[in-house]
Amino acid sequence: MAAETEMNWYVLRAITGKEGKVKEYIEAEISNNTLPTVSKVLIPMEKTVQIRNGKRVVKEHNLMSGYVLVQAKMEGETAAVLRNTPNVVGILGGLDKPAPLRQAEINRLLGTVDELAEGDGEIPFVVGETVKVTEGPFSGFSGTIDEINNEKKKLTVMVKVFGRNTPLVLGFMQVEKE
Repeated sequence: MAAETEMNWYVLRAITGKEGKVKEYIEAEISNNTLPTVSKVLIPMEKTVQIRNGKRVVKEHNLMSGYVLVQAKMEGETAAVLRNTPNVVGILGGLDKPAPLRQAEINRLLGTVDELAEGDGEIPFVVGETVKVTEGPFSGFSGTIDEINNEKKKLTVMVKVFGRNTPLVLGFMQVEKE
């Protein structure tokens, strides 16, 4: 019974494109103290960097369209209140017994991936260094590192595709030094 009353992360299914409205509504309910069993509301977003007309443009896009994460204690009427929130279609796992996300899934979504953590915290790459892509559709391509995000273990690599520099956001494990 104790596992049901602790704060866990749950997934709400929302109407695609209305995730922001769902988040605003639930946060308003939290601030009005009408939903005290919910502590956080999150829409998983990912930043991508693109080069347009020689300028760096940073865009955020929804990582999981149609889903909103909430950290809550599923006790009392919490599940019913969340389910009846405008633009919410349902709760993953059902209304009777919503299924919380595992800690590994939360870590991955929040960008705190432990599996790739370096033992000494040293960044294995340097901006300007040439690397070869080893995984994905651009496997075999070579490019130069433009940006390093050590927290998320991601690199922005500029690869020439059809004579144009194209930025790719890749994990540390998807490239190797040349």
